[in-house]
Amino acid sequence: MRMSLPVARATRAATTVVALALLAAACTAAAPGGRPGAPPARPALTGGHPCPGQPGFTCSYLAVPLDRSGRVPGTLRLQVAAADNSRARLGTLLFLTGGPGQPGVRFVGPVAHELAPAMRAYRLVMIDQRGTGGGSLSCPGLQRQMGGSDTLPPTARAVRSCAQSLGARRNFFTTADTVADLDSLRQALHVQSWTLDGASYGTFTAERYALAYPGRVRRLVLDSVVPQRGVDPLYVASMHRAAFVLRQACQRQRCGYDPAAELARVIARYGYSVQIFGILVILSITDPRLSSPGIGFLARLHEAAHGNPGPLRKLISGFYRGPAVRPQAYSSGLHAATLCADIPDMPWGDAAAPLAGRGAALARAIGRIPAAATWPFPPATAGAQGVVAECRYWPPARPDPAPPGRTLTMPVLLLAGQLDLSTPLPWAQQEAAQLPHARLLVIKGAGHSTQLHSARAAAAAVAFLLTRGRAVTSGRGR
Repeated sequence: MRMSLPVARATRAATTVVALALLAAACTAAAPGGRPGAPPARPALTGGHPCPGQPGFTCSYLAVPLDRSGRVPGTLRLQVAAADNSRARLGTLLFLTGGPGQPGVRFVGPVAHELAPAMRAYRLVMIDQRGTGGGSLSCPGLQRQMGGSDTLPPTARAVRSCAQSLGARRNFFTTADTVADLDSLRQALHVQSWTLDGASYGTFTAERYALAYPGRVRRLVLDSVVPQRGVDPLYVASMHRAAFVLRQACQRQRCGYDPAAELARVIARYGYSVQIFGILVILSITDPRLSSPGIGFLARLHEAAHGNPGPLRKLISGFYRGPAVRPQAYSSGLHAATLCADIPDMPWGDAAAPLAGRGAALARAIGRIPAAATWPFPPATAGAQGVVAECRYWPPARPDPAPPGRTLTMPVLLLAGQLDLSTPLPWAQQEAAQLPHARLLVIKGAGHSTQLHSARAAAAAVAFLLTRGRAVTSGRGR
């Protein structure tokens, strides 16, 4: 799933600039990762210093064990940024970024700006989750091939090389490991409970934390939702939702034809289904209305549908080019290590499944997908995109342990962009249906990471954060 938040122009470098759609100056004091030795018995923040370029925030480091069982030695230092208003009247707000693979500290400024009306009442805290930022997992081959995207399929060689280079360490970057780190952070901050706000993969982390420590969470904001159970790694809902996004763009631009039908014809004639799907996923983050004249997606698609594929081919060939995406900005190695361990419902089973037979299981799963379920893309696209292509070759690993809880009982606000193909609306609807005290707000005309792109979404989040008590209006808002 696109739990990450890339950016587009026609370059992969842009992919990381907006992740969370944030153009941010960073609190970027680099934290060394993976030093041997044991962390303090009681979690503590050390090395406090002003965050560069972020007045009012202190940056420090949290030491956590690589393996909490103690069998594999090693310590990680995770960078943390915390606002200086430690006595904020509504306590601490932990904002969790996406990926997996994206750091958090560099986005303190944009988050504080967009949620400014709530920042006087909350102490904002952000963290570079294990394997990101200064302690990022680095897999050069996989990084070159995937950059900040998880829809581009990597080669088997790049995936295997990454897993081999990480060795036994690759088993300790699951969401459950991050959840344990977050509770260590809570203890280090000396808070009994806090409020969590997550975007994209950050919603999954927030859900899993709240299921593991329900008494520690006051309320949740889940923006661009990855459901806690039943995540579809084949992206079927996103592919099917693409027809709606294309038609909405055409309606606004008064194009006078059906771009979804034209896309189906173009793919049948010329191919490029995975590349086009990846472009649409990225544009749903950076340009969900498909209105950028520099991209001109609808016009290029229309020309290809009428026998001139050159402009579309030029877009495809140039879209992912550009300066390399550094793992400190977005770690493809962590993305693989986490997702391939986290998803229990791969066509071949969970992360412990042997490599032999994965290809056949994937082929069977694709064969069971009705053509209408992924149209205007063919079902084969589901098996060729990056997530399953990556995890198909990832060696058997320790599966992400399931949290003890099953239901989130605290107040929850879910925000979903109407045009989001990265975490499509059906995912938010699926999650909202499981929660007894939740409200789903669908933001018309918005794409991914709505709080940082939509004034309406940011205002809804602020209003929810400033609401006292547990009352939440159930149901859906538009």
